[in-house]
Amino acid sequence: MTDSSKRPLAVFDLDNTLADTAHRQHFLERKPRDWDGFFAAAPQDPPLAEGIALVLESAKECEVRYLTGRPERCRRDTLAWLAAHGLPEGRVYMRRNDDRRPARRTKLEILRRLAATREIRVLVDDDELVCEDAERAGFTVVRARWTAPSAALKVAQEREGRT
Repeated sequence: MTDSSKRPLAVFDLDNTLADTAHRQHFLERKPRDWDGFFAAAPQDPPLAEGIALVLESAKECEVRYLTGRPERCRRDTLAWLAAHGLPEGRVYMRRNDDRRPARRTKLEILRRLAATREIRVLVDDDELVCEDAERAGFTVVRARWTAPSAALKVAQEREGRT
């Protein structure tokens, strides 16, 4: 049963939804993939204007939560990036460092857990598989289509469970 006395939640992905990862894609295009380099470069991600505007607008009516496939070891950098770009405070849900399940599985699991006690007004994510599964589960979804899709990142999200 959801708590209707609290504001609904707006849940936002980070990579390619709020943060532009294009400058660090090259770390995923080499063999073997350089995950340490990929995540170490995240603090330099430029913000994506469309995503930033949407999270700021959503914060007027909703409590913001962030749901990312980034591993827990990136928490400090992630929190610093959110603060540096003036984004609303909100709990950040991250993947355990050893969790290699597909993003669509880990994110849907967290969404369902949140929905057990709170209304989720919207999920905003760039990963089509995450969006499809969330819609099938009854969530309202906004697809973040304001960046060019990355084949390397898609493989990382779905097959390697890395982001």
